[in-house]
Amino acid sequence: MSKFYDSITEPIREFIEKQQMFFVASAPLDPDGHVNLSPKGLDSFRVLSDHQVAYIDMTGSGNETSAHLRENGRLTFMFCSFTGSPNILRLYGTGRTVLPDDPEWETFAAHFTLPVGFRQIIVADIHKTQDSCGYAVPYYEFKSERQTLTQYWDAKGDEKKATYQAEKNAASIDHLPTALGIKLSQEG
Repeated sequence: MSKFYDSITEPIREFIEKQQMFFVASAPLDPDGHVNLSPKGLDSFRVLSDHQVAYIDMTGSGNETSAHLRENGRLTFMFCSFTGSPNILRLYGTGRTVLPDDPEWETFAAHFTLPVGFRQIIVADIHKTQDSCGYAVPYYEFKSERQTLTQYWDAKGDEKKATYQAEKNAASIDHLPTALGIKLSQEG
């Protein structure tokens, strides 16, 4: 029931563009470290080519993906069809964190409308895709995006966002430094 592809084909791109949410998974190399799996929304995902994708990463309570990418680069994206024909799609690749001060920021940021509260862009080079049946994935109806996170950061402002990022986003729960944490340590 599974099919593997060496790139993001046009039907795969079309499927991705119809989805309202996705999941990103990453893990540290340490077998005792914590595997991370995060849901994402807010129209934050873009297919940039047959082998490259990116998403806007919002400021939140953790920054596991960035720490894991810095350590080993591995990540997996998963999309599920909650309407229409059943399907589960996975994108396997290696990624990196692009911060607002990085030279390539403008190139990647041009693909997005940056929401209030953004933190960084995660860029991934995809080497394999897989779709599978998704027969057990339930139907769900999309009502709307939650505005809670963007409203929160709009009310807090950039200064409080920077303080929060320095306190909560500089390292993973396994104490691995994030790209943001490295940048902050170099500035401080």
